Amino acid sequence: MRYKEWFDEHAKKHAKIIKELGHLDQDELIAYFDFDHMKIAHPDFCPLYAMDQKCHDTLKLNCYFCACMHFRFDDNGIKTTQNGKTLYSYCAIESKNRALFEDEKSIHNDCSNCTIPHRQKEIEKYFSRDWSEAMRECDLSKDTLS
Repeated sequence: MRYKEWFDEHAKKHAKIIKELGHLDQDELIAYFDFDHMKIAHPDFCPLYAMDQKCHDTLKLNCYFCACMHFRFDDNGIKTTQNGKTLYSYCAIESKNRALFEDEKSIHNDCSNCTIPHRQKEIEKYFSRDWSEAMRECDLSKDTLS
């Protein structure tokens, strides 16, 4: 699945849940997205819920931002590196826990060791009931490959 396809599908799932919970205030809404609650209340929100598996190894996991507001992607490629590989995604804040996944032709950001978007403080800082709005800077597909 391409980044944009996942991003758009996830935005729809998130919006549907938010619409159902319009009566909750911000704190209640954030608390609602606790991993242990979400895997029961919305098992289709994440494919890992069915396996009772977290995407990050952390005791408390909040799934409000099931993606990071600092993740940048373009399915057509962001740039071509000097060694001829295409960069498709990166971390805009260069988190110390980021990594790269590289193959012969491409480079992708690997966020699996980073928990920034799952921390209460970060969720509150970037909170929006409109997930797409909070994540608006992630999709760079309007830019061109250079």
